[in-house]
Amino acid sequence: MSGQPDSTRLFLALWPEPGVRHQLAAWRDAWQWPRGAAPVHSDKLHVTLHFLGNLASERLPALQGGLDVPFTPFRLELGLPVLWPRGLAVLEPHGESPELLALYARLEQAVAALGLAPEARKYRPHVTLARRAAGAGIPATGPAVRWDVAGYALVASRDGAYTVLHHYA
Repeated sequence: MSGQPDSTRLFLALWPEPGVRHQLAAWRDAWQWPRGAAPVHSDKLHVTLHFLGNLASERLPALQGGLDVPFTPFRLELGLPVLWPRGLAVLEPHGESPELLALYARLEQAVAALGLAPEARKYRPHVTLARRAAGAGIPATGPAVRWDVAGYALVASRDGAYTVLHHYA
């Protein structure tokens, strides 16, 4: 035994229902991936809101309650395929979503109130479709993904698997 407390790698995300997940996977599959690219598995497609890092598992009950913020359902439209620096292939929203940015800001306050450090960089909402994708063939166009967002989730990442620990609606 290492003597270190059990920890869990956590993040907050918009977690798609199966229909939206299928549409996101179709966008992923429309790209031409170069050799060595790592497309994201369908069950991991999501929009990250806040990365919380490795936290002591014993904090989970307090975190679950402390991350419950006022939420109003909204529609998010995704459909802009972009290749970011360092070979990150993403699907971005069509325009800015005031509702998404308001949710992000409320969660940022909740994260800070729990004694955690919010990310310093500007928030750029997106779905990661693949990593190591430099040189990928970007689809010219595709259907907009109209995602009726009814909540968000606290997600654990362990050994390459994602587990939704709590849904907020």
